[in-house]
Amino acid sequence: MADSKDASKQPHVPPTGTGGASGPTGATAGSSEHTEPGAVAFSPVEQHRPHAPTVTGRHREGMFGIHGSGDTSGFGGLRLPAYAPAPAERPYGGWFDEVVDETTAALEEGGLVAFDEAVPQVTVDRGEMTWYVAREHLPTLAQLLRDDEALRFEFCSGVSGVDYGEDVPQQLHVVVQLLSMTYRRRLRLEVCLDVEDARCPSLVSIYPTADWHERETWDMFGIVFDGHPSLTRILMPDDWNGHPQRKSYPLGGIPVEYKGAEIPPPDQRRAYT
Repeated sequence: MADSKDASKQPHVPPTGTGGASGPTGATAGSSEHTEPGAVAFSPVEQHRPHAPTVTGRHREGMFGIHGSGDTSGFGGLRLPAYAPAPAERPYGGWFDEVVDETTAALEEGGLVAFDEAVPQVTVDRGEMTWYVAREHLPTLAQLLRDDEALRFEFCSGVSGVDYGEDVPQQLHVVVQLLSMTYRRRLRLEVCLDVEDARCPSLVSIYPTADWHERETWDMFGIVFDGHPSLTRILMPDDWNGHPQRKSYPLGGIPVEYKGAEIPPPDQRRAYT
């Protein structure tokens, strides 16, 4: 929004916030004649995909997801039910409605994109708000959240990845944590991705602090950040094969040697029955 916005429109400041090689180059994927300024273009099929409630959890059995290994640690007996917060409905409560209203108005005023198109789902859970963002609109939305006087999410405190496993639709998520130091607020943005098309626009040009975070997310999860200036590995060696925090990555391990005995890695242990 324009910097000349009437001071009377500024929000009230709350007392507390709620709370295998060097890698691919950061080329922008796809192209489109109907992409708004600042957005990364993706295929028309993706842009018009109907939205279903986002799945962010699955039933889990065992600590390591390994079956039939004879693991005697006790963790193999764990049973965790699936948990995924439902999409929130208005009113969200507190300053959440104010931020959504201001973002909606700013997007419309700038002729950018409708809020519901850029953010198909809003979730409020445990005092925190999460926006599930269509990836082609992520840069536009992040730029607005940073620059608008009534929003001022000036700081990106982290970019990370999640792999929910092969039985979850769009199992890879990019998680962006934003902080408004002006208004003491926190907002989480998530982008859901398919394993076969694990690409997301980079935010380095908007939030320079995202540089190393995006490199780590690429290194661990194999998510390509289009537009990143140097998307290389940051934790693993340059010639490492695979991405260690993918659910499909072999558990592996290193045998532990004791005097007169050797304990194999978890996925190679035999059953003691």
